Amino acid sequence: MKLATATNYKRAAGFTLVEVLAALMFLAIVVPTVIEALHVAVLAGEVAARKSAAARVADRILNNSIVMTNWSGATQSGTVSEGALDFRWTLTSQNWPQDSMQLLTAEVTYSAQGKDYSVKMSTLANSQPLTTPTMNSQQ
Repeated sequence: MKLATATNYKRAAGFTLVEVLAALMFLAIVVPTVIEALHVAVLAGEVAARKSAAARVADRILNNSIVMTNWSGATQSGTVSEGALDFRWTLTSQNWPQDSMQLLTAEVTYSAQGKDYSVKMSTLANSQPLTTPTMNSQQ
């Protein structure tokens, strides 16, 4: 007859109560942190996408104002829709200290997740009209 020893008995597989509680506590700490990190990432992505669109709007406003030469000392403003988004813009003109140039600045304001953000873009423009060279032909 054999004697039963501790090595003959197999330990039952499973987790202890302490191990389960430790795992739950770990998840209780990690899950809210991960959710907050995802929220911040979504906000950053939305702001970046709208900032890119606002920069396109500012560039278009500056280009149009230079081509149309419709900038003067007065501040101009308006709203541009791009897709489902609305962008508020302001165009200002200042004298440039050197030469006869004007500093044109387009500021485009947009909102993302309930906060307002803005993009400013500037360029120099010649305030004097360009003269067209005439050709003198000698016959």
